[in-house]
Amino acid sequence: MVTYNHEDQERVDGLKGWWDSYGTAIVIIMTVMLVTIGAIKAWEYYQQKQAQQAADLYALLKQVQAGNDSEKINDTAQLLMQGYSSSGYAPRAALIAAQADVHAGNNKRAIQNLQWILDHAKEIEMRDLARLRISGILLDEGKYDEALRLLDTGYSEAFSGLYLDRKGDIQVATQRISEARLSYQEAINVLDKSNNYYNIVQMKLDGLGNSE
Repeated sequence: MVTYNHEDQERVDGLKGWWDSYGTAIVIIMTVMLVTIGAIKAWEYYQQKQAQQAADLYALLKQVQAGNDSEKINDTAQLLMQGYSSSGYAPRAALIAAQADVHAGNNKRAIQNLQWILDHAKEIEMRDLARLRISGILLDEGKYDEALRLLDTGYSEAFSGLYLDRKGDIQVATQRISEARLSYQEAINVLDKSNNYYNIVQMKLDGLGNSE
């Protein structure tokens, strides 16, 4: 049997009293902490699992893309877009699906896939790219005013050269040559000279000459 001296007994009695006063609260706090930690760990596991599944689906989509079957590509892309819409893979899947649609001559569905990016993508660059792609489709369809309105909704600095170039293309199509010349020149001013696209825009500008 354990025996205590008077000083030890006072210390034990003090601890018992303290536990009687605060023990229940401490147990509750510790339980909440453990549950919270467990919930965080579970959420982290879920997030990791979702990210891995999205990555696996995207890898599958890249394989399907090689077959150039727009229907199969869209079916696979939809799995990502609907099941993992918050992942970075989803807007990229929509972009691949839209590209396949354009090649298949299905501009309507291509625009729908690109619009999905505008509505759901978190990355500004993805939205800028989708807007640029839609404007290209509208240009091909002769919907010039609609294409210009889309380009005028704004864009990030990294896309300024591409947007100005596309604007010039639309202006050329509508025979607004003087305006197109200005757009191409502005594009050249912001594009890096080491970029091959710089030379393409320069050729467009040179091709306009000085006449209207």
